Amino acid sequence: MNVKRINLLFIVNSLGFGGAEKHVVTLANTLDVSRFKLTLAYLKNEDDLLPQIDIDRIDGRLVCCHVSKKVDLSAIRQLAQLIRDDEIDVVVCTNAFSLLYGWLARLFARIYPRLVVVFHTTELDSMKDKFQMLFYRPLFWISDMLVYVCENQRTHWESRGLWARRSTVIHNGIDTAYFADRFSPETKSELRIRYGFLPSDYLVGICALLRPEKAHIDLLRAISALRESGADVKCLLIGDGPMRAEIESEISNLGLASHVSITGFLTDVRPAIAACSVMTLVSHHVETFSIAALEAMALGKAMVMTEIGGANEQVVNGENGYLYARGDILALTRALRHLMESQRRDRMGTRASTRVAQQFSLGGMVDAYDQLFVGLKNDHH
Repeated sequence: MNVKRINLLFIVNSLGFGGAEKHVVTLANTLDVSRFKLTLAYLKNEDDLLPQIDIDRIDGRLVCCHVSKKVDLSAIRQLAQLIRDDEIDVVVCTNAFSLLYGWLARLFARIYPRLVVVFHTTELDSMKDKFQMLFYRPLFWISDMLVYVCENQRTHWESRGLWARRSTVIHNGIDTAYFADRFSPETKSELRIRYGFLPSDYLVGICALLRPEKAHIDLLRAISALRESGADVKCLLIGDGPMRAEIESEISNLGLASHVSITGFLTDVRPAIAACSVMTLVSHHVETFSIAALEAMALGKAMVMTEIGGANEQVVNGENGYLYARGDILALTRALRHLMESQRRDRMGTRASTRVAQQFSLGGMVDAYDQLFVGLKNDHH
């Protein structure tokens, strides 16, 4: 007997590079298409992630709405038409702006599929963001389900009066098979040599866009302090971004030119992470639940992270890495010094990969969304 598939409409701000956007692409590429018919709409004409979508799985539609202003009536009508034509059962919105469009599209369609918002934000940066959230709050309140990506985020927002009809936590998950360390010692050595390091060096890595909130300069100052104390430590900055010139200037000012390298943009970061001794994330701005941290941990790296967002749900301090208060360069330096001992970091790295496999796998995340969507559809009838 053929079971009728559940029709899902995903709405996302754009398909530009970003964790929330990648999350939608991952779900579209992984949900069971024998159970779900997928339609994906992206509001703004940014499509960097488009090549990563398995188009064959989206047998509903893949649509760009070309939104160019806050409330674009033509885009709302387009989404309303999708809801009607594809007989959508559940509208899945990524963050508040997409939720606005999902809510308005239902009004225009005069059909009311279940409304889900997957929320990736914790701290709001600007007064503008805080003001906008006052406007968005009622849309959360009338949503059928609010999905948080970690427990700390849920606690943060519920203490500030944000709720929906129901809420749940589904942790971000990653493909642990893809992020397994299958790179040979020769491959790692070759990569190290390419960036000016010896195979035997204690190499501290960071994989993050070169942007102000990622606070790379904190890491450079910790590396400088370690070297001044006699520790032979090197550093690899994996990525690129608008702060590159400023970061290169700081490397020079700290006398680290022969000890720090920047890879630039890499299409595949796994070999570079695998070549590092340990990995760090030193952000000042909240990483709600860092995918980059999970990827590094899956590759068997002990993590040193600022204790913000869901970091303490990923790293158990002293077990599979170290946590420290944002901006505390002395604590960061101390953690990196502890991990100079190879047996300690190997032990922690093994625990890190085990934790990701057990708690934050892609399969676990997708199963949780599968059950959520089925439950919402059944509740509706």
